[in-house]
Amino acid sequence: MKVYLVRHAEAVPEDVGLGDDDRFLSPRGREHARILARLLREQAVELDAVLSSPLPRAVQTAELVADGLDYLGSIEVLPALRPGAHPRVAATELVTRGMSVLVVGHEPMISSLGAHLLGRPAFPAFRTAQCCAIEHNAPTFSARADVRQTAALFVD
Repeated sequence: MKVYLVRHAEAVPEDVGLGDDDRFLSPRGREHARILARLLREQAVELDAVLSSPLPRAVQTAELVADGLDYLGSIEVLPALRPGAHPRVAATELVTRGMSVLVVGHEPMISSLGAHLLGRPAFPAFRTAQCCAIEHNAPTFSARADVRQTAALFVD
């Protein structure tokens, strides 16, 4: 199975009068989501499913990345990807969605999900608009929109 864990792109700050659950992508965040899609396209990512937290900034990130990858399916909103949710619940859900799944969520939940999937006590924190690919139970590459770069990951 291939899982592409993504932290949502940059959102507008809370000081614009919105609560955290209502924050949406900033213009820079939208640009970074598109850049992340290009980086994933360069890695020949093809998806069976796209899962997202129900918060607007995550859904918008999922939509922009899916569009950039020419994904024709629907974005499935998964409450188990909300901030504060337990990663075990999300992990149980995503393994039933196909062999190649993009998951868009929030910190620290998305890195906790990575740790859970790999059976590790911890996983490095994600920057906004960052993806870590996990293929066959090992991290294989990381893509970061802020530096417009993909890096191979080597596991001992």
